[in-house]
Amino acid sequence: MKLTQAEWQIMNALWEKHPATAREIMSQLPKGVKWAYTTLKTMLSRLVEKKVVSERKYANTSIYEPLVSKRKARLSAFRLLLDQSFDGAMGPLMHFLLHEQKLNAKQKKELIEILRNESEKTGGIK
Repeated sequence: MKLTQAEWQIMNALWEKHPATAREIMSQLPKGVKWAYTTLKTMLSRLVEKKVVSERKYANTSIYEPLVSKRKARLSAFRLLLDQSFDGAMGPLMHFLLHEQKLNAKQKKELIEILRNESEKTGGIK
């Protein structure tokens, strides 16, 4: 599943509060987003087609719910980034994070701590 930036904004609003109508979703969007109601409805229809969101009718109103968890969507986006930008390899990604992004000492320490904790959980190198 591949989501556009606009679709991420909608999904974040929907993960925050669901089930929700299009108007409720619109009120949850970031302040800078100035879409027409019809634009939002079109994008919601696309998310329904992608099977990321469900739509059910209640009288004349559509009610939307996410079909994909935020975690699953993030994992899909991460895998896509890893495959497209780093040939699916974690080593080059880690090198990029450590060297190209100029992580400060605190960020590097946090990353090392996360790796150490995960390694200990799986019985890896300590």
